[in-house]
Amino acid sequence: MRIIILGDIVGTPGRQAVTQAIPILREQYTPDLLIANAENASNGTGLTPDLYKKLVRAGIDAFTLGDHVYKKNHIIPILQSESNIIRPANLSHKALGNRFMRLTPGDPSQNLPAIYVFTVLGRIFMSLPASDPFECCDNLIADIKKHDPTAIIITEVHAEASSEKVALGWYLNGRVSCVFGTHTHIPTADARILPPTLSDGSISDRPSPSGGTAYITDLGMCGPTGSVLGRRVDRVLTHMTTNMPAPFDVATISPVTAGILLDINPKTGLATSIQRIELPADTNSPPFTAH
Repeated sequence: MRIIILGDIVGTPGRQAVTQAIPILREQYTPDLLIANAENASNGTGLTPDLYKKLVRAGIDAFTLGDHVYKKNHIIPILQSESNIIRPANLSHKALGNRFMRLTPGDPSQNLPAIYVFTVLGRIFMSLPASDPFECCDNLIADIKKHDPTAIIITEVHAEASSEKVALGWYLNGRVSCVFGTHTHIPTADARILPPTLSDGSISDRPSPSGGTAYITDLGMCGPTGSVLGRRVDRVLTHMTTNMPAPFDVATISPVTAGILLDINPKTGLATSIQRIELPADTNSPPFTAH
């Protein structure tokens, strides 16, 4: 199975870049599923029902959200009614929306195993309070495997601290097919298949030839790279150099689509490859220009 996962879509430039990139990515890689984090899609903060529908029409199969999940509260009916969008799993049990999603990849005649995706929020330097992500992962994995022993599980860690993402990657090593990080909008250079964790808790010095858990600390963003994490450079510098308030408007310069291409053996649930994707947008072509 082949899956493309895209990083945080930031504002209009991010949506335009992704809309332009999806036909290219589908033709080049023929993924069975295309998943994206859309929590920054609406002017850099939150997601609206209209933008959710537009991104579905653009070709995104499923959506994850992070700490901005409820910033546009009219997305809540979509969170409750649609099966291809999730809130972070380690929020209060009273929080509205799905804690995980079950996705069916490819053609039904292929009889591929279902893919389950869930997101946990980190707790270090994060503004939205969340429960223990390690315990949440334990409970969700046990529940999913109890009801579907052949399930393929993918976990997103939406967190500020790289150490927390890395720790969760090792904690889930061998138990899920992929752990990927989002939120910090900067792509990391550590995409790899983790070597096995041995029975004594130590880490093998060599990867398994049959595959394992794919990992990357951050996918990067789908948005303007001529920016400070997607925001206008001049506005951020004004605030940082004067301490005076400045509106952190979404930037527009040099948008890209960033994420990963993931291959998973459907018989074993092991990831066999992970590679970064970064596709610069052509701002002289639609949807950046009029048709």
